[in-house]
Amino acid sequence: MSTADRRERLGRLIAEQGADALYVGDLVNVRYLTGFTGSNGAVLVFADGSAVFFTDGRYRDQAAQELPDVEHVITRHLLDEARGRARGLLLAETHVLSVDAWRRLGEPVSSGRLVERLREVKDDGEIESLRRACAVSAEALEQLLDGRLVGRTERELARELEDRMFRLGAQDKAFDTILAAGENSAIPHHHPTDRIVERGDLLKIDFGALVDGYHADCTRTVVLGKAADWQREIYTAVREAQAAGLERLRAGVPVAESYTAATTSLDAAGWLAAFTTGLGHGVGLQIHEDPFIGAAHPGRLTRRTVLTMEPGIYLPGRGGVRIEDTVVVTDAAPEVLTTTAKDLMEIA
Repeated sequence: MSTADRRERLGRLIAEQGADALYVGDLVNVRYLTGFTGSNGAVLVFADGSAVFFTDGRYRDQAAQELPDVEHVITRHLLDEARGRARGLLLAETHVLSVDAWRRLGEPVSSGRLVERLREVKDDGEIESLRRACAVSAEALEQLLDGRLVGRTERELARELEDRMFRLGAQDKAFDTILAAGENSAIPHHHPTDRIVERGDLLKIDFGALVDGYHADCTRTVVLGKAADWQREIYTAVREAQAAGLERLRAGVPVAESYTAATTSLDAAGWLAAFTTGLGHGVGLQIHEDPFIGAAHPGRLTRRTVLTMEPGIYLPGRGGVRIEDTVVVTDAAPEVLTTTAKDLMEIA
């Protein structure tokens, strides 16, 4: 789907709200609607699908290359220029505007996250970019796990993983790599340190590659050496909870059902109290985007939505396990994009 098609779809939603135009200033949404990748820009999308793009002189040439089909206005006064172009009721992304910016736009009406709603359902090009990002991630992890782990630091291993993703074609890392050994694996968002990886450790690796602006998100947990009984127990509980949650990620199913399925599984295993993080989220141009999987989510799943499923058990001072995949919702079982094996790996 082209950016022009996206703006046309958005225009219909704007018209349904009886508005003339929507001011889009969130740079992720600007990129989605126009292809612009600079650090300062906004777009005014009208109910008929036409648009005007605003940026400053630094991006004149870049905008000409990335947005050849959109009118450009080069200015340092994006808000004022946009307000002057709107002919009737103006909508705006009030969830990302400051109060001062909202006033300068003439106190527009909230758009109600219209662009984010569109972004929840990925087109063919977006899914292919996500598929490539996940493939790069999986290959980099497999290469890392084939090498020496014991005796090296968390920080060293994290940097090697990131370097392997770059060599395999990633533009960047999708987010700061979480690589946590032993007792640190119980910290959900641990920052790698100089802690030495030792035999007997759980090693939790949460990472992803960025390809074409799209983010992969994957977590695998392995054991260095032979797993202890308690490590095997919590790994099995997380693996079963993830399978239960994934099974409910089907088009038309209430989002909350996947949360209920995963947490019910953890509860039955006796480990629900040790699950202290979110269960999953949308992923695409942002590493965390709508929808977020939770018990209170009111909606139903839609085909071509891309989500993570990431239950975990975290035992402070001992260790933790998280297993996470990036998946595409279909009418049947979801398509898993992060293909690294999920059986418990005991690495010598």
